Amino acid sequence: MQHPTPITPGPGQESVWDYPRPPRVDASSERVVVRLGGAVIADTTSAVRVLETSHPPVYYLPVSDFAPGALTRTSGSSMCEFKGRAAYFDVHGGDGRTVSRGAWTYPTPEPGFGELVDRVAVYPSEMDSCEVAGERVQAQAGDFYGGWITSRVVGPFKGEPGTMGW
Repeated sequence: MQHPTPITPGPGQESVWDYPRPPRVDASSERVVVRLGGAVIADTTSAVRVLETSHPPVYYLPVSDFAPGALTRTSGSSMCEFKGRAAYFDVHGGDGRTVSRGAWTYPTPEPGFGELVDRVAVYPSEMDSCEVAGERVQAQAGDFYGGWITSRVVGPFKGEPGTMGW
């Protein structure tokens, strides 16, 4: 396994290699906007970020800050060794656009992750756009990951080919 060489952060940047493992939840007052099907489906200044070594932040937004009808609970679940069992949502936007299992939540997270109750994360790769403080994010590579990459975070990031063993 090849070990990554962390990129040195510049002024105002964070390195994902300085994030902890197990992950930490941090509050964010930055404006976060999510669009799907040409419509704003979420807009908040009350997000939290989950920060985990080698991963760009995952933003969790209050369910109350999603547009009415934007989320419908769907079947299936997955397990995170730190946060617990996730439940999924289909995400509905403008023009009748729906993304199956495009968002997830932790209804009863493990201790230390209580801030995730009543919050939802979306896969930025499946949305028209996700923005943090006016900056359009890039999606973390890989089908499993939901990280949000902005100019304020540097990697390398888990999810690219050859990074599964990190």
